[in-house]
Amino acid sequence: MNIQVDVIIIGAGASGMMCAIEAGNRGRSVALLDHADKLAEKIRISGGGRCNFTNLNTKPDNFISDNPHFCRSALARFTPQHFIDLLVKHGVTYHEKTLGQLFCDDGSEALIRLLRQECDTAKVVTYKSCEVGKISRGKQFTVVTSRGEFSAPSLVIATGGLSIPKIGATPFGYQVAEQFGLPITKLHAGLVPLTFQPEQWLAYENLAGISLDAEVSFGKHSFRENLLFTHRGLSGPAILQISSYWQPGQALKINLLPTVDLDAIFIEQRSSRQLLSNFLAAYLPKQFADAWCAQHNDNKPLNQYSEKALSALAAQLHSWEITPSGTAGYGKAEVTCGGVDTRALSSKTMEANDVPGLFFIGEVVDVTGQLGGYNFQWAWASGVAAGLAA
Repeated sequence: MNIQVDVIIIGAGASGMMCAIEAGNRGRSVALLDHADKLAEKIRISGGGRCNFTNLNTKPDNFISDNPHFCRSALARFTPQHFIDLLVKHGVTYHEKTLGQLFCDDGSEALIRLLRQECDTAKVVTYKSCEVGKISRGKQFTVVTSRGEFSAPSLVIATGGLSIPKIGATPFGYQVAEQFGLPITKLHAGLVPLTFQPEQWLAYENLAGISLDAEVSFGKHSFRENLLFTHRGLSGPAILQISSYWQPGQALKINLLPTVDLDAIFIEQRSSRQLLSNFLAAYLPKQFADAWCAQHNDNKPLNQYSEKALSALAAQLHSWEITPSGTAGYGKAEVTCGGVDTRALSSKTMEANDVPGLFFIGEVVDVTGQLGGYNFQWAWASGVAAGLAA
């Protein structure tokens, strides 16, 4: 049986549902297909079920892409306030945490219910547990699935990236892009913990669970948030942020004491008889201070150091250079960096320039947000952009 509709959307996540709602509200008949038996699983698990659904401070600078201006149009036309208005319409309450991050008071399930209700109102027909097979294009697109054959003049790919394969992430979207001749930029795990070789991390492996306020830098990018030690390396918001920019084989710089001038404190306290590790424990977690001194084989009373030696110690702690061996991979990554090359898409509609009727939205596109709700805002905005045109 062939099911004829105006728009086929593959992927019932944040961007796919948003696109379906927008297209359906325009009077388009929409078939929303997903291989999972639950809708919006990535929304459900986001933030441990708390769902940081947008960020009040959203601007193009919060996104990474080989084509950095591409995201401007969609983000300008569907802002965080537009999504907030949708929550207010449904009586879904929310609160702001640090740095403009907005969370649903009742968690991610409240947001999923909202999206389902909007899909129902827009008369979107959803097909779950729907495995997609062959996609072909003649006068229109035909998609062969385990739930039947679908045909439509518009096909939207909203299948996400490679992050979190345990909830069903696959390279499907990239394969569709390649089938129709669209290039893919280099892919890598983003917003992901960084790892180190066991011998390199031996001095710090027992610090797992300890966190501290730090400023982490790579190139021109710098983030000041918590840093978390793990058995295999480093995590926490500051590390997740910088991981999207970090290049393998390159060193990170970490300011372990961004709020104090350790050089000045050392000069002031040079006569102290405290061991260096005990002295540093007033500013850093004691276990870390002990591990740092053991790793550098340097732990004497402060008054036994020269002014030059103390200055060098201060510089090391304010600019700790350390080179990760890799990342924790897509299994622990929140997003995929890279994707369908945006130069092949319209920034206004998300439609492929050379394949009329074919759209790509959300994480499958080479637009990656920083940590803090930006990736959801891109999902909403790109979904709306395509939904207005598909």
